Amino acid sequence: MEKIDALKFGSEKGRGGNGWIFAATRGQTQLNDAVGLAMRRPRRLCDHLPRAVLAALLCLSSIACKMPNKPTPLPRNQSLPLFDPHMPTFACEVESTIVPAIDAQAEEWFLEARALEGPETIAEDRDYKKIVQLTRQAAERKHWKAMLNLASLYLEKRDPLHGVEDALKLVENAMQLGIPAAYDRMGTYYMNGTGVGGDATRAFAFWQKAAQIGSPHAMTFLANKMDATYDSPSGGFWANIPVAIKMLECAFGQGYGPAAERLSSLIAGNRPPSGRGDRTAETSARAVKVLHEGVKLGCEECANSLRSEFNGEFNIADILPPHIDKARSARYSIIQDGLGFNPDRRFPNLDQVLPLPPAPLPDWNGDRDTLMNAAMGVKPKPPPPKPSAASLRTGRHFLDAAFLFRHTGEMTSGACAPRAGYWQPTGHQQPERIREQLVKTPPGLYVADERFEQFFDPSDERQPVIGVVWERWDTQRHNDEAVEPRAVSGLIREVQGAAPLMACPAGRACPASGVWQPWVHNSHPLRAIVNQHWRQVWLTKGQPFPRPEQEWLLALPEREVTWHLMDDVGVNLV
Repeated sequence: MEKIDALKFGSEKGRGGNGWIFAATRGQTQLNDAVGLAMRRPRRLCDHLPRAVLAALLCLSSIACKMPNKPTPLPRNQSLPLFDPHMPTFACEVESTIVPAIDAQAEEWFLEARALEGPETIAEDRDYKKIVQLTRQAAERKHWKAMLNLASLYLEKRDPLHGVEDALKLVENAMQLGIPAAYDRMGTYYMNGTGVGGDATRAFAFWQKAAQIGSPHAMTFLANKMDATYDSPSGGFWANIPVAIKMLECAFGQGYGPAAERLSSLIAGNRPPSGRGDRTAETSARAVKVLHEGVKLGCEECANSLRSEFNGEFNIADILPPHIDKARSARYSIIQDGLGFNPDRRFPNLDQVLPLPPAPLPDWNGDRDTLMNAAMGVKPKPPPPKPSAASLRTGRHFLDAAFLFRHTGEMTSGACAPRAGYWQPTGHQQPERIREQLVKTPPGLYVADERFEQFFDPSDERQPVIGVVWERWDTQRHNDEAVEPRAVSGLIREVQGAAPLMACPAGRACPASGVWQPWVHNSHPLRAIVNQHWRQVWLTKGQPFPRPEQEWLLALPEREVTWHLMDDVGVNLV
C-alpha cells in the first residue's frame, strides 16, 4: 500500500548549532537590559550614547527576533479522525479556493527553478544549487508549491545543509497555511516512514483530511482504494464506488489529469464479456471523452488507454471507441511517449491534430515535434515592461519593473518581519510629524525574523520612534489584468503579435477557428484553475464553447467565463 510521493510541483534557514543558541541566550540578558533601557528612557540614554551606538544595539537585539517561541504541538502529531472507507458522501472542495494567493515574483522564481529541473537536462548536469536557491526564495514568500518542492529537494539531498527534519518543518509550515497538498504529503511521509514512524493508519487519516479540504491528488488516491465491488482491508481496497466517483469527478474538475483514467473506467461500466454488460453507447462515448480530456491534462495512462482502444487490442465488441482507428492510435502513442518523458507537459489543443471521432483526422507530416507543438498551450509574447518608480530604486526598496505592489492587509507591530517579503511602515497612531516621515518610506524587502528599520523622531533625532505598525505587500504583475497564461518555459508555445485577437462570451458558437483561452475575473475564486494554458481548447468556427459544469465537472456557470482567441493560425501540420 505504499503511496508514491508524486506531488513535486515540482525549511527554515539554518539556525546554527546548539552552541550558537546557548551563546545567544547567555548574552541576551545584558543586551535586553541595554535595549530595554533605551526603550524606557530613550532621552536619558541618548544623552550618553551616540546615535550610531544606539542603532548598533538595536540591530544586535535582532537576536531576540530569532529566539524560539514557547513549544506547541507539532502539526505532524495532530489528532485526526480515522479514515472511513464507507463514508456515506463526499463534498467537493476546490484546492485553489482554499490556498493563499501566490506572490507574483515568487511565482517567477518557482517557474524558473522548474525549468532548470526539466528532463531535457540529465540530473548530473542540472544546476541544483541555483534550483534550490530559487525554490527557497519562492518558499520564503510562502509560495506553497515551492515549499513542497523545497521539501522534496531536501529529501533528495540537493542541499547538504538541510535534510529530513527540515523537509518535515516545511511541510508543517504549509499545513499551518491550510494547504491541502501539505496534508497529503504528510500522509505520504507516514506511509513511507520519512522522518516519522511508519504508520498506515495515520497516513490514511492525513490523506482523508487532504481530500476533504481539496487535494485532487489525495482524492484520486483514495478513490482508487474505494472503487472496488467488495471490501478487502488486507488487500487495501473497499467498496464505495459512489463516493469514489465523486472524488474522481472533483479531482478531474480541478484539472488533475490522472483522475481521468479511473473515472473513465467507472463511467464505462463493465465490458460486455466480463459480467453484467451495463455499458451503453452513451457511457462508452463519455468514457472516451474523459480519457481524451485526461490526455490534454497530462495523463500518460489515458493516452496509453486510447492508444490501445483505437488500436483494437480488445475484441471489436469490447472497445470503447466507435471503431478501430490505427492512425489515431499512432498519434496517441506519440503523445504518450511525450508525457512519459516529461509528465509536466499539457496538450490542451490536442484537437488541432487529434480530434475525437466523428471529426476527421487532419493531415499531418508525420513529424513528432510538429504534432506535440500543435497540441501545446500558447501565450502571447508580452511587450517589455516600462520602468517604474520602484524599479529605479536601489537596495531593499528595489522592485523589478515587471511587478507592482499589492495590498495584503497583513499588519504587525513587532520589531521584526514575521515572514519574508516587502514591508512598509504606516503612521497609525503616530503624531503627524512622524506620520509624514513614515509615509515617505516605500515598501522594503526583509527576510523572515529580520529587524525592521529604526526611525527617529524628526523633532529630536536622538529619540527612536516607538510602536511603528508595518504592512506587508505582495507583488503582482504590472499587466495583471492581461489575458496572459503563464507556464514553465518550454511547456508553452509563444505566439507573435498582440493577443487576444477577439473575445466572446460563453454560450455562443465559436466565431473563428483557433486556440481559445477561457478567462475569469482576477477576483474570481476559481481563477487559479481557469486562467491557465491547460484550459485552452482548439475550436473550429461554429463549434460550441466547452461548458464548465458539464465538460469540466466544475461548479462554474458559463456566464462567468469569457473566451479569448489567442491564435488563429495554429501550427502548419503539413
